[in-house]
Amino acid sequence: MFQQILDPIAGSLVISALCAALPLVLLFVLLGVFKVKAPVAALAGLALSLVLAILGWQMPVNQALSATAAGMFYGLFPILWILVNALWIYRLTVATPWFEVLGRTIRSISNDLRVLSILIAFCFGALLESLAGFGAPVAISAAMLMAAGMKPLKSAVVSLLANTAPVAFGAMAAPIIALNGVTGLPLQDLSSMAGRQTPFIALIVPLLLVFIVDGRRGVKQTWPVALVAGVAFAVAQFVTSNYFAVELTDVVAAVVTVAAVLLMLKVWQPKEIVGVEGAVEGAPVAAHATVAVATGLRAGGSAAAATGTGSAAAVPGTGTTVPTDNSRPEPRQIWMAIAPYLIIIAVFSVAQLPFVKTWLSQVGSVTFAWPGLDITDSAGKPVAATKFKLDHLKATGTLLLLSGLLTMVLYKVTGSQGLRIYRDTLVQLRWTIVTVTAVLGLSFVMNLSGQTTTLGFAMASVGGFFAILSPLIGWIGVALTGSDTSSNSLFGQMQATAAEQTGLSPVLMAASNSSAGVMGKMLSLQNLAVAAAAVGLDGAEGTLFRKLIGWSLGLLALITVLIFLQSTPVLGWMVP
Repeated sequence: MFQQILDPIAGSLVISALCAALPLVLLFVLLGVFKVKAPVAALAGLALSLVLAILGWQMPVNQALSATAAGMFYGLFPILWILVNALWIYRLTVATPWFEVLGRTIRSISNDLRVLSILIAFCFGALLESLAGFGAPVAISAAMLMAAGMKPLKSAVVSLLANTAPVAFGAMAAPIIALNGVTGLPLQDLSSMAGRQTPFIALIVPLLLVFIVDGRRGVKQTWPVALVAGVAFAVAQFVTSNYFAVELTDVVAAVVTVAAVLLMLKVWQPKEIVGVEGAVEGAPVAAHATVAVATGLRAGGSAAAATGTGSAAAVPGTGTTVPTDNSRPEPRQIWMAIAPYLIIIAVFSVAQLPFVKTWLSQVGSVTFAWPGLDITDSAGKPVAATKFKLDHLKATGTLLLLSGLLTMVLYKVTGSQGLRIYRDTLVQLRWTIVTVTAVLGLSFVMNLSGQTTTLGFAMASVGGFFAILSPLIGWIGVALTGSDTSSNSLFGQMQATAAEQTGLSPVLMAASNSSAGVMGKMLSLQNLAVAAAAVGLDGAEGTLFRKLIGWSLGLLALITVLIFLQSTPVLGWMVP
């Protein structure tokens, strides 16, 4: 048996905490200062955490290696099992003409760039985030906005800013599921708490988007539709995460918001139509879009081909194009285009039926003690993380796999084509797989060796001020790793430990790591690079960073105030 030691280095909690922080410091310095690739930085952090666990925290070598294996396996299943199958479904749609129909449907609704920024970057981007994530929402949204006539730099800024509200529940709630895995806190409680934080950001984001596109005039003329979009997304996100299925939060929110905006536009239209970068009153968007795409995109991240009024912007990493044809598809075509998302909603809805949910819990899940781990905390109590819960049939990734198979049948995708797309998906995610498994390995080693507990106890010394410090930690984690899932894996347990020691709610602080972290997504090097490449502005990452840093910090300050109030009697009633 291994018993964790709270202050193993020189018998000092402060010195021990500084040493425990070294793997995280190394990870962030390699990523942020030396621009080392994420997989290499994650593996370096993992190696240092192993050395510290064995030599500093006196963890037996076999248990340290077993903890690493447990973390890596958890990274593969369920986290990467979700990501791979979600991205596979997305790539299935891209491989058919129906993805183009979906894009055409959205663009046919309006030729006002302010409205399109809401529909494409906010709504469609959220739908893509729920499935693809990892830069796809930003890349595709930016390319589509530029094809509609928006300038390249502004297209990138709008897409990056829009990619905030959905991130906490992105990729079928992978960040929240990861948070549950490393903290052991109830998944539903974490989902509910995040669902009582991020909707407040969703209320504001559409208004910020129209302001970026058209300044004060944009807000003055289009605030009704921006408000409708924000309220619809916020309400749907709250209801789904609290009362339905956490995995479907972004899918439902995006679909509901599109429907609300469509209904709104039937009874209301802005006084003026702002088309190609300020052109007012029905500018010929398609013709200008041809010029914008042809001149704005170039080889490396995207490409463009302009033919008359129908140019095409390439989707980075897929070898396919986003069309600029704005003609409205037939109703049957629209239903076919949105069918994969309806299939996903249907499959997860069936899985939530009481008798199906009970059956899946009994047959589709197994809990066992991870081999080689026998650990107690510093007080002598067994550490819960040594138990491993393996969902197989019940897993989100398995339900996504079923949804993908049904999509193949509907779209008449052959088995060989489906397998080829799955293989290509694995190839596309190969470095992501290394990064995620290494980060989860690092997380489990730090948690099981006691390094995270040491950090948590040290940070608890700030007392109630931790409620303000907690969101900043999440923001830094996402800004540097580029992933809310990775940030939750690294800091989730530390947030919960510090919360317990300061008398705060562990659920509140752990969820805050995820909710506040998403504000850093727009500043992550990975996202900035994807956005710059998507609009053909290679090397513009610094410019994008400067344009977005103010918005990111402003939103962080806003959610920090909300989280602080939730830690007090003022809004404490919101905590599950």
